[in-house]
Amino acid sequence: MSYSGPSKMTVDEANSFLSAAFYRPDHQAKVTVMEPGRAVQRLEVREEHLRPGGYVSGPTQMGLADSAAYMAVMTLTGMEPMTVTSNLNINFLRPCIGDVVLADATVMKIGQALAVMDVDIRIEGADKAASQAIVTYALPREDQRARAT
Repeated sequence: MSYSGPSKMTVDEANSFLSAAFYRPDHQAKVTVMEPGRAVQRLEVREEHLRPGGYVSGPTQMGLADSAAYMAVMTLTGMEPMTVTSNLNINFLRPCIGDVVLADATVMKIGQALAVMDVDIRIEGADKAASQAIVTYALPREDQRARAT
């Protein structure tokens, strides 16, 4: 699905938000693309992301899928901190081994209460995805937005 108009959040705004919101921003994935309905994050793999054998861990891939999906929502809603994950389903398709992992999130559907994203996770330069996730976010109601400000 394609969305028209400019993204409601820029790459710089997204990275600033993530840096402020997380304890170790130097270890976080960096947002590289913010287009209407799409966000891409790039994670430079570190030792703490790995399992024995050099595999990027499942929790690392899940966190990356969740974060990229969150950013994809923000391209359409703007900054909505009360937007929360309501479901994440991930399929691990093949070993994720490499130095850089990319998560490409696309909004499949957005309504008044929910947004559903498809997230492709792969090693940078790979032809095939290492994992694929469907992530659903609950969007804040008007009364929740008012209380957050």
